[in-house]
Amino acid sequence: MTHHLLRRAVMISLIAALLGVTSGLKTDALSRSVGGPPVVRCASLIYGKNKASECFASQFLEQMEADTQIRTDPVFRPVRLESAGLFDYPFAIMTGEGEFTLTEAQRQQMRTYLEAGGFIVASAGCSSESWNESFEREIARVFAAKALERLDGGHEVFHTVYDITSSKYKSGDNKLPHLEGLTLDDRIVLIYSPDGLNDTGNAEEDCCCCGGNEIRSAKQLNVNLLAYALTH
Repeated sequence: MTHHLLRRAVMISLIAALLGVTSGLKTDALSRSVGGPPVVRCASLIYGKNKASECFASQFLEQMEADTQIRTDPVFRPVRLESAGLFDYPFAIMTGEGEFTLTEAQRQQMRTYLEAGGFIVASAGCSSESWNESFEREIARVFAAKALERLDGGHEVFHTVYDITSSKYKSGDNKLPHLEGLTLDDRIVLIYSPDGLNDTGNAEEDCCCCGGNEIRSAKQLNVNLLAYALTH
């Protein structure tokens, strides 16, 4: 068995064990079908003044199931950031374009959700500079004593299911994808990409990168991020 296949087998075992024995938000957020195994469900955040997370491809959810044999709901579920329903989901995506400002209730809920074991992937649609500026400002307000840190190629998020050492971008040279992480209690709880993990080419109709410099290996990276979120 190659190193890559061995790690994938270990990952399957880890996630299976997690679904069976862990407690807290991750277990509570798994819906169980009648007579079937748990299903991992993922939220698409609504935040600010009704800004929705649109044009983020969900294909990585099906890929996660194919790679790890863990059942996933293949559809994102829209959830307001300030809603108590957010705690029904162990994993959430937050994306968009243009400026936004979170309400104080949304900031408090984001902090509580991440401290309780939730995980957020934040990614600017079309590499929107104004969205990036708004997100960086807001995350600094949510966690004033913490800072986003650039992740190097040795970090686990690049190697949980897929080994990603370099990626094509929409334009320019291949390079290690630009990811920044927020760490709480030695665990990454939020991943931010100023370039774009949206994989718009596989998103719904009328979605495009619109000139942004999107990461081409987004589907594989998002599989890695979901696997990381479920096992840490």
